[in-house]
Amino acid sequence: MKPSTDRMLTRIKSMYLYIKQKGTVSTKELKDEFGTTERTVQRDLNVLEYNGLVSSSERGIWSVTQRRTKVS
Repeated sequence: MKPSTDRMLTRIKSMYLYIKQKGTVSTKELKDEFGTTERTVQRDLNVLEYNGLVSSSERGIWSVTQRRTKVS
């Protein structure tokens, strides 16, 4: 796996765990926490949303879904 892909997957996993721990977070909070651009955060959230792991009930506010996960 490419180093950039590995970094991206690690960041997405960390982002998911952060949202799960906090309950509800904003896109801006994720940008500040992970030190990335809003666009990068949005791409990562799109991956998580596509896989049914997070949802946004209001624009820019994210929370995890009830989907069961196994994080390794």
